[in-house]
Amino acid sequence: MGGAPELGRVSGRRPPFKYSALTRVWFSDTDAQGVVYYGRYLPYFDHARTEYHRHLGTLSVAGAEFVMRASAVEYHAPARFDDLLECFVRISRLGHTSVTYDCAAYRLPDDVLMVTATQTLVLVDPVARRPTPIPESARAPIRAFEGVDLAE
Repeated sequence: MGGAPELGRVSGRRPPFKYSALTRVWFSDTDAQGVVYYGRYLPYFDHARTEYHRHLGTLSVAGAEFVMRASAVEYHAPARFDDLLECFVRISRLGHTSVTYDCAAYRLPDDVLMVTATQTLVLVDPVARRPTPIPESARAPIRAFEGVDLAE
């Protein structure tokens, strides 16, 4: 935040997704078979999720932090060195203490679906290490951006 450039963009290309970030497959992201190592998609989705929250102005919640609770990933096609990926992200569910994200990575320019994921993060108090309610100051921008596509 604080005037930092946004590395993602609002997009209407793949409803219900409304936001995406671009990423390039670097050589270090590939395995001995020449394809993206399966674990590298998680940082791609982390990047998209961070830029999504930068766009909404909800990059951090004072006095609390989000931690990963669950992550389910499905691989549809192999990406290779130098591919350009558009990683879409959305909040599909906003719970009392948790947020569920849907993610999808498409290769550009041919729009082939590479990977989909669902991730749930929980807001925790960093001292007590216990779930804490998501404040209205973080909920309101998400509701306004996701609109009717958001489950609560």
